[in-house]
Amino acid sequence: MSQKRSIFEEVDSDSKPAESKPQTGLIDRAKSGSRRAVQIWLAMLFILVASMILIGGMTRLTDSGLSITEWNVVKGAVPPMNEAAWLVEFEKYKQIPQYELLNEGMTLEAFKSIYWWEWGHRQLGRFVGLVWALGFFGLLAFRKMPTGWTKPTLLLGVLGGLQGAIGWWMVSSGLTGRMISVASYRLAIHLGLAFVILGLITWFMLKLSRSEGELLQARRNREPKLFSMSTGLMHFAGLQILIGALVAGIDAGRGYIDWPLMAGSFLPDDMFALTPLWTNFFENAGLVQFIHRMAGYLLFIFGIIVWRRSRQSGNDATKRAFDWMAVMLFGQIVLGIVTVMHASPWNIAILHQGGAIVLWVMILRARFAAQYPVAQKIRRR
Repeated sequence: MSQKRSIFEEVDSDSKPAESKPQTGLIDRAKSGSRRAVQIWLAMLFILVASMILIGGMTRLTDSGLSITEWNVVKGAVPPMNEAAWLVEFEKYKQIPQYELLNEGMTLEAFKSIYWWEWGHRQLGRFVGLVWALGFFGLLAFRKMPTGWTKPTLLLGVLGGLQGAIGWWMVSSGLTGRMISVASYRLAIHLGLAFVILGLITWFMLKLSRSEGELLQARRNREPKLFSMSTGLMHFAGLQILIGALVAGIDAGRGYIDWPLMAGSFLPDDMFALTPLWTNFFENAGLVQFIHRMAGYLLFIFGIIVWRRSRQSGNDATKRAFDWMAVMLFGQIVLGIVTVMHASPWNIAILHQGGAIVLWVMILRARFAAQYPVAQKIRRR
C-alpha cells in the first residue's frame, strides 16, 4: 500500500513526469498525404508558368508569335532538322499577312531567329503539361496526394489544357486578313488565364505551407475587412494586367513616350478616331495607353489605401506582407513610367512584365496573411 504524502511535501526535482510525444491532430493525420511532395511539384510548376509568361512576352516583343503557322501537338515538338525543312517552314510563313506587310524580304536567318522564340514558347508549354501530368498521376498512383487536393490540382491541368487551346485561337487570329499581329483582346485573354493559373498555384503553395490544424486556428483570427480589400486589390491588379496586354498587343507603349502628359497634353489626340466606336478601346494606341496609365494611378492609390488599412492589424507578419506589397506596387509604377519613356524596348518592357508577376504574388501573399494570420507571441513590456 502506498504511503500518503503531505500536500506540502516538496516534489523531488529529479523526478520528472513521463514525457509524451506531441500528438498530431486528427485533421492533420487524416489529410497529411505528402504535403511536402505536392509543394515541391507546385513550386516547379510555378517556375515554369512564370517562365512561360516571360518567354511569351519576349515572343510578342520580337514579333515572333506568327512564325509557326500550324498547330500540331506531337509533330510540332520537333523543329526543322535540315535546310530543306527550314525552307518549307519559311514558305509557309511567307503566305501570311505579317510577312507581306511587315517582313517582306526577310532572310532565312532572320526567320530562324523569330521561329526559335515561338518554338521555345510552345515547347515549354508542352513541358509544363508533362510536369503537371507526371506529378498529378504520380501522386495519385503512390497515394501521396493529400485528402482534398485532387480536385484543386486537377483544375490546374484543365486550365493548362484550355490555355493551350486559347494560345492557338490567339495565333490563328493573325494568320488571315490584314493582320500583322495577333488580336489584342485574344492576347489579353491568353495572358490573363496565365496569371489566373499562376495565382492558383501561389495560393495552393501558401496553404500547403501550413498544416490543416494551423489553417483552422488561423482562420479564427482572420481580418475580414482587410481580406475583402485585398481581394478587391487583386481583382484590380488582374484588370490592369489585361489592359497591359492590350497595350502590348498593338504596341501602344511606343506611341506616346512623354510623361506625365501624352504628346504634350493630358488627353491623347484622336482618342476615338476609329469606327465603330468600341474598337478604339482595343485598337486605338492613344486611348489604350491612356486607360493603362489612368488605371495604374488608380491601382496605386487603392493599393496605398489597402496598405494604410493594414496598419490597423495587430499581427506583425501581416503588416510586413502588406509592406512588401506596397513597395512592389510603387516599383512597378516607376518601372511602367520608365518603360513608356524609353518607347518600350524589349529589355525594359520584359522587366515590367516580370514586375507584374512579382506584384501579383505579393498581393496574393498579403491577402493570404489577412485570411490566415500567422500566430505570434504576446509581447511583454
